[in-house]
Amino acid sequence: MNLNTEHYARCIRTLEMSLSQLEKAEPESIEYEVFRNAVVKGFELTLETAGKLLRKALKAYSGRPKEIDALTYKDALRHAAKHDLVSTEEVERWFAYRDNRNSTAHDYGVGFAEDTLKLMPGFVNDARRLESILRERLGNGEA
Repeated sequence: MNLNTEHYARCIRTLEMSLSQLEKAEPESIEYEVFRNAVVKGFELTLETAGKLLRKALKAYSGRPKEIDALTYKDALRHAAKHDLVSTEEVERWFAYRDNRNSTAHDYGVGFAEDTLKLMPGFVNDARRLESILRERLGNGEA
């Protein structure tokens, strides 16, 4: 299988850049709000892209692609752990990321955005690790 992780890697880099710009902004400024919103949207995009890539990756381990397509996000993560694409500890963190994303999708309040920001250091590390594993095992070897 030749899984292309370039878009996912770019999503991660974009999220990292948004975080970097957020850290430079004054907390009460409009720039802070702009970059906070960019981080939240970047998080959502990176998370969704990870799920799509995981489903594609899991097809390399299954003879039933339609069953893989029908997996929920969390079930795809469970299957990924079975194939050592993520650890069980990482699965639990990815569940928390997904739960947070589901909350932000329904409430864009400042509280949810700030909760999302607290997850970012761990999320970025987990996202990078997943991209690396998928690229090395199933990808084209470039990021």
